[in-house]
Amino acid sequence: MKPKKIDFSDIPELSEKQLAGMRRVGRPTLGDEPRKLIAIRLDPKVLGWLRRTAEKKGLPYQSLVNQILAEEMRKAS
Repeated sequence: MKPKKIDFSDIPELSEKQLAGMRRVGRPTLGDEPRKLIAIRLDPKVLGWLRRTAEKKGLPYQSLVNQILAEEMRKAS
């Protein structure tokens, strides 16, 4: 069904109490700007190494990728 054809008129508006109880879904922003969601293709061996290394460090592997790239960016500057 196309979104334009969906009838939302029978759904009541949220109360102030309901709105106050809501929370943001997802990871909190780190740093000055929120991180960007991207898709990237990696060699399976590289991804496996990233995941194993991140697990040893107690990090999500995406955070490890960000750390590695940020370090290389600082070296290049």
